[in-house]
Amino acid sequence: MRAVVWAIRNKVPVVSLPQTELLTVNVDEIPVLKDSLGPGVDFQPLFLDPEVGVWVVIGTFAPGVELPIHLHTGPVHGYTLKGEWIYKEYPDQPQTAGSYLYEPASSVHTFAVPETTTEPTVVLFIVYGANVGFTDEGQFHSVLDAATIQKLTEDCARAQGLGAIKYLTGGTAKFSDA
Repeated sequence: MRAVVWAIRNKVPVVSLPQTELLTVNVDEIPVLKDSLGPGVDFQPLFLDPEVGVWVVIGTFAPGVELPIHLHTGPVHGYTLKGEWIYKEYPDQPQTAGSYLYEPASSVHTFAVPETTTEPTVVLFIVYGANVGFTDEGQFHSVLDAATIQKLTEDCARAQGLGAIKYLTGGTAKFSDA
């Protein structure tokens, strides 16, 4: 198989990275980490790269869940798969199943799922950088980034008796072989 990959790669007139297999995970095979960021906040890690600062998760939020106000250090893409949620600062723009949301870096808002929502809300988030959380009084609360999510995944999996969780991750920084 590698010979086929190299033969095809050598036909392309540009430099490319070698790829010997498709990097894929199936969300049905990734356990849901329950109450990971508090009651009613569950997630499944899909891709966590602390070196580049990118993290991709599926978040599941119970009706009535509210997260601390937070600032994004990088852009975020969100696709709502099920349910409904809002940013409290934009109550007239609810995100419902099928909604795609782009958030630029430096955006600040408060995630909330209305108590009237009749089912858990499920959102695919692609996050670059960190969420820096604050209290209602504007004091620092927490940082949520790829490294934190990676550690949270390990801790929750151990506490919930799930064993190692399979997700995709980036490379490891090191010196070249030169």
